[in-house]
Amino acid sequence: MADEDENGNEQSEDGAEGGGKKKLILLIVLALIIAGISVGGTLAALKFFAPSPQELADGNTEEVEPPPIPAIYYPIKPAIIVNFDVKGRQRYLQAELTLLIRDDDVVSAVELHMPKVRNGLNLLIGGQLYEELQTAEGKELLRQQCLQELQRIMQEEIGKPGVEMVLFTNFVMQ
Repeated sequence: MADEDENGNEQSEDGAEGGGKKKLILLIVLALIIAGISVGGTLAALKFFAPSPQELADGNTEEVEPPPIPAIYYPIKPAIIVNFDVKGRQRYLQAELTLLIRDDDVVSAVELHMPKVRNGLNLLIGGQLYEELQTAEGKELLRQQCLQELQRIMQEEIGKPGVEMVLFTNFVMQ
């Protein structure tokens, strides 16, 4: 509280407040020093555990693979339709195929050589046994054979396989 000095003036506790302000400033400075030491220690630790530029140049560290190129799904339109003669009866297969491609120039090559692509697929699918295509294993085998045929055609035409995967988006047998 306020005390009166010998002249009758009230004397506030400035001495006590001055000491409180000094303590507050000291605590803030101390907190800033601790934060600086923490940040500096973290940066030093990161530099200590990081590979040196020479190691990066030598290739001793594991290389990170670049992200894959986005997929392009290219549908073969219209659907491939083939007929089979099974025990004297006509049977049909309708297959809609979509190609997984990762390069724009392969898409344009597939469009350019579409007659050759459709011919190869028609001959391949039409040469299958109808009974084998009714099983899941037969369909998967046909999908793999279609992929190989398309990669062969693209290799002949543009010098690279180009097609990564063949997908059956519709497969109807009657």
